This record gives sequence, C-alpha cells and structure tokens, in this order.
Amino acid sequence: MAGPRIVLIHATPVAMQPVHDAFAETWPEAELVDLLESSLSPDRAAVDDLTVALTDRLCELAAYAERRAGAAGILFTCSAFGPAIEEAARRTEIPVLKPNEAMFEAGLALGGRLGLLATFAPSLASMAAEFEEMRAAAGSDAELVTHVVPEAMARLRAGDTEGHNRLVAEGASELSNCDAVLLAHFSTSSALPAVEAALGRPVLTAPHAAVAALRRRLAL
Repeated sequence: MAGPRIVLIHATPVAMQPVHDAFAETWPEAELVDLLESSLSPDRAAVDDLTVALTDRLCELAAYAERRAGAAGILFTCSAFGPAIEEAARRTEIPVLKPNEAMFEAGLALGGRLGLLATFAPSLASMAAEFEEMRAAAGSDAELVTHVVPEAMARLRAGDTEGHNRLVAEGASELSNCDAVLLAHFSTSSALPAVEAALGRPVLTAPHAAVAALRRRLAL
C-alpha cells in the first residue's frame, strides 16, 4: 500500500540523493515528489540577508506542493532558508518541516558543546539563530560552535564526493573540542563515516532525523 505523498523542495541538486536515501532506508512506503528550484541557492549566496522576494518564492513552492501536487507533508532540504520556511509553514495547512529541526532536537538532547560543520556559509546565521531559539525554548545549556568548509561544496557540485568528504573530515578537526558534531546540510551527510573516523565522537546528520520527524508529525 502506497504511503502519503511527500513533496521535497530543493534549492540545490546535491541535497536530493541524501534525502532519497534516508526515505528508502526508513520510510520506503512514502511517495516522494521532488521540486527543484536551483536558482535559489546562488540567489541566496548573492545577498547578505534573506530577502522578502526569496521568502515569497519559497512560499509559492510550498503552496504549489500543497494545492497542486497534493502533498500530505513538505520537507525542505536546504538549510539557508529557515525564516522563509517558517513563513511557508504559516501559510499552509499541512506539516512543513525545516531541514535541521529534528537534528537540532537530537543535539539538544545530547547537550554540552555542539559543533555545527557547514559547507555553505550563507546558511550559518539563520541556522545558528534557529538553534538558539530551540535551545532557549528547551531550557538547554547546550553551546553551539560553528565552522565552515566552503571549498567542499565546490567539490561536491563538481561530482567529487570523495574529495568533498575528505575536506569535511579535515574541517571537523576544528571542532575537536566539541562533545558532538552536527553536519549542517543534507549534502554533507555523505561525509558521516569520514567525520566519525576523524573525531571518534557522536556525529549527527539531518536527513534521517528529518524523515523520522515528518513521519511522526503525520502520525504514520
């Protein structure tokens, strides 16, 4: 029996395979529909702050997913648009999940000093703000430390997954004083084994946590 239709909204192609893999492993019954708007990522990188125009574009994608594509739930896979995704969720009547909500919840449950390892610098400000908001709401004393490895994203977009994973693992050494490390983007999850080997401590990724959280929200 087919599961609910889940629309995945992507701002970059490199986020697509990791979330498909997570669904295949943990919720294969879900029917997946991909919406890719690949100009969102470079347009976000070109501005200092998330603009009203970018927010409206994400909201329009969510509206299409709900009203035209028949989505039961929506999962955004790009971590640079947190406030825009929150606005999209306010404008829809179905569950809408930000890519890192569930991973942050898991990190807060661990507590201590948490390292956030990113490869797309424009995402860091909104992600750190999102984490702080969740930390305050949970009454946690967890601390977030961030580090970015921008050259790794260029490798991944060029198809060099091995080079990407190596650079991410090397960058993880900057977070060696953390109790756990969170890989910031869906696209960085391929580096999980390399980062775990480099650090020897808990490493959290977003795709599997997000899939599980969306399934809980749909009570399935």
